[in-house]
Formats: sequence, structure tokens, C-alpha cells
Amino acid sequence: MSFETPLPPYNASDPYATFLNSSCLDLLLIEMVPMAYRLAQELSIPREDCSRLVEGEERREAAFRRLETLGYRVGQGLVERFSRDRPRFTDTLDVIKFLCKDIWTLVFRKQIDNLKTNHRGVYVLTDNGFRPFARMSMASPPEAALRAQPFLWFPCGIIRGALASMGVNATVQAEILDLPAAVFHIKTKPSKA
Repeated sequence: MSFETPLPPYNASDPYATFLNSSCLDLLLIEMVPMAYRLAQELSIPREDCSRLVEGEERREAAFRRLETLGYRVGQGLVERFSRDRPRFTDTLDVIKFLCKDIWTLVFRKQIDNLKTNHRGVYVLTDNGFRPFARMSMASPPEAALRAQPFLWFPCGIIRGALASMGVNATVQAEILDLPAAVFHIKTKPSKA
């Protein structure tokens, strides 16, 4: 998959040649959060009693589960497709580096800016120019962080799905320190032997 403009002699009938319009991906990522909230609301209304509306926290949790699950499946698919020609990773740090360099570049057109680890299963990935936040603006920083948080759920799912597909069981949490930066905390779980 390439974000580059294809050079003239490209074979459109090649089954492995795929192209992605990055503007479409940006718009899809922007629309996923409102869609998840709408679906959480619509699916929660019982058929016989349409008067019950989902409370704010319950609706937020349902949207989180939906977005994180979608991201999980996308992360698995990306790893299945783009790691098939690579040798198997032997170290968790190599898996995280692959995620930061290759997978992140495929999805967000840039590498992770900073990777930190304590070498005991905790990794902190920092993206100082997170693409979905690039065009966000709010009146106050606390409001911006609160409204931008749901846009991190899908990328958290991508990370968790990619890691799971490469054999690393982990939890992923995200936080916003200052827009447009995003910080992802990965805590690996010991494998059950």
C-alpha cells in the first residue's frame, strides 16, 4: 500500500498493487467517532420501549468498545498483510519498533516521534503531530483534550490488534498532553505458557 502518487508505468491489474487516497482515510477517521456514538444510541433503544435513552457514560463506553474493536481488527489485518515477507520477530522491542516505523507510517504517513521503554514491559509511544488532531481546534485546552479523547480509541485498537497478531498480549491506553500530540502507553502482559 502506498500513499505516493503512482508513477506512469504501473500495472492496475496487479493484485498486490493497492493505492489509498489519504484524504479519504482522514475523513473516515474523523467520521468514525460520531458514527460509534450514533450506533451506541440506536442499538441501545429497546424495541418495545423507545423512551429509554442511554446515559452519557454508558454511551461513551459502548462507543469506546466499538471503536477499539474496529481498530483491533484493522491492526490484525495490517500486520497479516505487511509482515508476511518478514522473518518472525524474536523480541518484543522489535515488534514495537515495527509498529512505530512501518505500521504507523502506513496508517498515519509518519513514524512515531519517540519511543521509550523501561525494559520491563512498558512502552511509551509519542506522536507529536498526530494526524487526526492536526485540524482540531477548540476554545480551551481542557475542552479540546476531552473532545479529542474518543479519536484515540481507534488507534489504540490498531496498536493492540497489531501486537496481538504478532504474539504480544498488551493493554493500550492513550492520553493527550497538548494538541496535536498523542501519547500511547503499552503494557505487555506475560504470555501464558
